[in-house]
Amino acid sequence: MSIHLLVPGPFDAISGGYIYDRRMVEGLRALGETVEVVELPGLHPAPDEAAEAGARAAFAALPADARIVIDGLGLPAFLPLAQDLSARKAVALIHHPTALEHGFPEAARTVLKAKERALFTACGRLVCTSPMTARRLPEEFGADPARIGVVEPGTEPAPRAVGSGGEACAILSVGTLVPRKGHDVLLRALARLTDLEWSLTIAGDDRRDPPHARGLHALAEELGIAARVTFAGEVTGEALEALYHHADLFALATRWEGYGMAAAEAMARGLPLAVTAGGAIAEVVAPGSAIVSPVDDAMSLSKGMRRPIFDASLRAAMAEASWQGGQRLPRWADRAAAFRAELDKASA
Repeated sequence: MSIHLLVPGPFDAISGGYIYDRRMVEGLRALGETVEVVELPGLHPAPDEAAEAGARAAFAALPADARIVIDGLGLPAFLPLAQDLSARKAVALIHHPTALEHGFPEAARTVLKAKERALFTACGRLVCTSPMTARRLPEEFGADPARIGVVEPGTEPAPRAVGSGGEACAILSVGTLVPRKGHDVLLRALARLTDLEWSLTIAGDDRRDPPHARGLHALAEELGIAARVTFAGEVTGEALEALYHHADLFALATRWEGYGMAAAEAMARGLPLAVTAGGAIAEVVAPGSAIVSPVDDAMSLSKGMRRPIFDASLRAAMAEASWQGGQRLPRWADRAAAFRAELDKASA
């Protein structure tokens, strides 16, 4: 039976969730599975008419024996088809519930939560990308724990970062320029540390939420740190590898992460980290590798970052803990097999 992944387009978008999806597709195909990717039109996760019409059309076109996987970002558009999802034992891939996404008005989040609660009940199985997300689904969305599985993202073996080699601490943040990633908190934290030598590079797509991206540029100017901050835009491939390789410290002031793939990539390269405890990311980082501050607390983050920015010996100790922890992270090589096992449970 072929596997059909239904996901909001474009499928080549750069984010942790889409990278995970692409790696699963590649891995399943390498295992001999036939995998079809169906890109869903319209706005997601708060679906407009185009999204709901696209969901209906995509579902109607599926072969009768298809194994259905719906990315959680597009799942709310399928609410009118909840009974059909149940009958077909559809699998929902949950990076994090969209009702937890920051940047939506509270009323919109309430509507999304009601939709997801109904859809999580309807789906034959829920595959989460972190144990924390798996724990929250029964508590907050009423999902059946027996129908929840976890397949964490993987990492590839990577060379250990060598750092900038300069006197200033080169800080790298990787994440799309959307409110959830907390780049505004990071900027405010660093604005308290202008007595130290540091620079910040933010690598992330600025097209997802242009008003927010423009606001971050304006905030850097307002805080008087624009000369130290580089907004690199979307960076991939060798260019992104170079940023990791020559960074001295990885920082992400996220408000919520279903897993924390960028932090895992930083650990795979032995970078010390400064993060906020938003979602599962605090469970990903290895003991001794990271400064972990409360969400939305720029003052705490600033205090936490002060010493590793100026103390190279502390950064080295944190980097060693990060490197050792990074080598224990899951690898992509076995992730597809674990995901296929979850699909088999849905079909049983």
